[in-house]
Amino acid sequence: MSGPTDDSPAAAGPVRRSRDVPMLVRRARAGDPRAVARLITLVESGDEVLPQVAAALAPYAGQAQVVGLTGSPGVGKSTTTNELVRALRTRGHRVGVLAIDPSSPFTGGAILGDRVRMQDHATDPGVYIRSMSSRGHLGGLSAATPQAVRVLEGAGCDVVLVETVGVGQAEVEVASLADTTLVLLAPGMGDAIQAVKAGILEIADVFVVNKADRDGADATVRDIQGMIALGERGPGEWRPQVVRAIAARGEGIDDIAAAIDKHRDWLERHGELRRRREARAAAEIEAIALGVLRDRIGSLRDGTQLPTLAAKVAEGAVDPYAAAGELLSQLGTG
Repeated sequence: MSGPTDDSPAAAGPVRRSRDVPMLVRRARAGDPRAVARLITLVESGDEVLPQVAAALAPYAGQAQVVGLTGSPGVGKSTTTNELVRALRTRGHRVGVLAIDPSSPFTGGAILGDRVRMQDHATDPGVYIRSMSSRGHLGGLSAATPQAVRVLEGAGCDVVLVETVGVGQAEVEVASLADTTLVLLAPGMGDAIQAVKAGILEIADVFVVNKADRDGADATVRDIQGMIALGERGPGEWRPQVVRAIAARGEGIDDIAAAIDKHRDWLERHGELRRRREARAAAEIEAIALGVLRDRIGSLRDGTQLPTLAAKVAEGAVDPYAAAGELLSQLGTG
């Protein structure tokens, strides 16, 4: 999908600016990277045709395996993602990559450098790579990531890799989006201690100790395995795998892929894949509903209702819960 299916300027222009959803989905299904890019742009911008995009993509939901990669900056997430793409392409899979980059709190801009690191696949028509700005969204992802995953599923990707911002312990949202979550660690960076903290330990389906040629790699593996052993698990529950890798040399990537396959098999055998995807759908529905509600509340700022209630709360005439209840009743949700 990295290479266009039609290089004519006449075809490129309309796709780049188009809001013709059926045409864009049809061309995305045919492998046109410009159509995929346009659909994701519509998703990121929250365009008014977004409900049409979601409706058109609904029949293709759940057809891709979604793998999340998270970890602290410098552990080699982009390099590992790049090598995983190579391994998946060797298997004949079509692969989509969403690389989330941090955005500036001052300008809102982002470097979007992860795509630059994956130029090995830039001319491969079976790979689509998109860098997305987090736009201030917490949790390591962008608010548009779930719908962008749907676009890549609709475009026929067999596997979608989601690489998070890489900001540390709070970066656990990827677990609610991915079928399988990889937590990357590296020796000598304090990651062994960070990983034992509850949030990171609980989201990992597979731990990858990258840069395993460094001193301290054995100790990092032992620390993680020790913490896994302390966890309480019932019969048949998944036990996170610990894999060593040197992604910069392409070593251990097949072991990572094998661990992902093993987890996928477990998910399907225990009905966990369906449960995770239903939980993901519930989170999506909730986020969309809350977004609509926020927009409605925001529109009240132009009227008198919200300022009037705020003044009453400030002077102690009304408590904030009563004011919120009145506001919701005005929105028709009380």
